[in-house]
Amino acid sequence: MDMTKKERAAAVCEILNREYGTDLTCYLEYDKEKPWQLLFATILSAQCTDARVNAVTKDLYQKYPNLEDIAKADIKEFEKDIFSIGFYHNKAKNIIACANVLLDDFDGKLPSDIDILTTLPGVGRKTANVVRGHIFNQDSIVVDTHVKRVSRLLGLTKEEDPVKIEYDLMKIVPKSQWILYNHQIIAHGREVCIANRPRCSICALREVCKGEKK
Repeated sequence: MDMTKKERAAAVCEILNREYGTDLTCYLEYDKEKPWQLLFATILSAQCTDARVNAVTKDLYQKYPNLEDIAKADIKEFEKDIFSIGFYHNKAKNIIACANVLLDDFDGKLPSDIDILTTLPGVGRKTANVVRGHIFNQDSIVVDTHVKRVSRLLGLTKEEDPVKIEYDLMKIVPKSQWILYNHQIIAHGREVCIANRPRCSICALREVCKGEKK
């Protein structure tokens, strides 16, 4: 008898915990005393690798050490600072605008409510959930390209829209695994279930995967 999605999700999480451990790590580098750095790094990470973002923010956060520095940054100069990230026009505009909103409306502090976070310039549910999971330790599902692709292969969702995938996963993935699931799936997607060339023969999830190569 085939497993239900909830049973499949539980089996997937058990395997992921065994293969990748349960230590929560953040692939984006930031100063924990300045949580806004993670917010902006996540905005920068859209359609860009974490390694590239970390290389850029290392210099960026030295040049703009405080939220106020980013808020008053010259947009053309800021665009040059993040040029190698891609989509630098919109990202520069959103980050500077976001810094100003945080200072003007929130006294420089990040809000924890997802409905408020997603009103900030450049902040969608993915970015908001990264902040909620790492800064506020709130259970949240982050749907990036790896989570979308691998979750669909595993048969945990049939949706294409990230928001719909998020809600699908929230129904079946144990809540205690929500933020952890993202990081484990990223690792799995990078190392084993590689886009267009999955290494199914060595995949620990192959017994519960709907998309395993036959």
